[in-house]
Amino acid sequence: MNAKVNITNRAGASFPVRRMDFDFDTVPEYWMNKSAGLTHFMTALSALFPAGEKFFIDSVRAVRQHPSIKDNQELQREISAFIGQEAMHTQEHVGFNASAQKFGHDVDRLDRITDRVIQSTRKVFTFLGKPVGITQEMVDLTATTALEHFTATIASQLLVNPYIQELMTDETMKTMWLWHAIEENEHKAVAYDVFEGVFGRGLKAYALRTGSLVTAMATLFVVQSYFVLRLLQDDKQLNLTSLKDIYIYAYSPSKGVITGMTKEMLVYFRPRFHPNDLDTHELLVSWKAKLGF
Repeated sequence: MNAKVNITNRAGASFPVRRMDFDFDTVPEYWMNKSAGLTHFMTALSALFPAGEKFFIDSVRAVRQHPSIKDNQELQREISAFIGQEAMHTQEHVGFNASAQKFGHDVDRLDRITDRVIQSTRKVFTFLGKPVGITQEMVDLTATTALEHFTATIASQLLVNPYIQELMTDETMKTMWLWHAIEENEHKAVAYDVFEGVFGRGLKAYALRTGSLVTAMATLFVVQSYFVLRLLQDDKQLNLTSLKDIYIYAYSPSKGVITGMTKEMLVYFRPRFHPNDLDTHELLVSWKAKLGF
């Protein structure tokens, strides 16, 4: 494994917190198959994580003492482990983003844009929803639930798609993304269980969570695509070769990481959906063994 790791489970949750320490100093500029397009696509994703995962943590913390869940000790343990894992994801993506920054790619600016988009979007939707009783906590938690479904789904693609794994030719980055993918699936149900515990399964809750998914995915697509184009343009790599690499990797019908997500993303619209309906247990057992967890 290309990182020091300390695995703890002090909270007694169903999944541990792995305290990673990746060394990004030796990661090359174009670490993904020597392709500027592929590398910048993943860097654009990474630029979303520090502000995004802080938002996830804050959203869950804001309601963890709600009367309907505060005495649920099992869920409280899961929340503690969720926060621990997300904090570690933030730390390691900050480290990787800094390594990209040293090559002149302005990831710090993209991180600031991500935070502004999150804060402005949540405030707008709270303002629009106020007349029908939608609170800031509801907006934040449902957005977190939707985005956690996205991260768990794209994480599953990283774990099941050998084409994607083969393109991750730098071992440090490959291990970092696979570790992140494992943990996104380990805690994929926590935010959803908090949402359901606080807001139930009624029609209003269903409309809110599905509407949040549509809004979150549209926003995410626009922002991440802008980040990719900005990184490529600033790097003078906005050309047909880079765009072709991105298309095949992300959007091609047979291999694309994004197109491969479609079926699982749509499952979210089932009225009785739960994240654990998508069984990744054996997949995680296999990958944890491969990574030495």
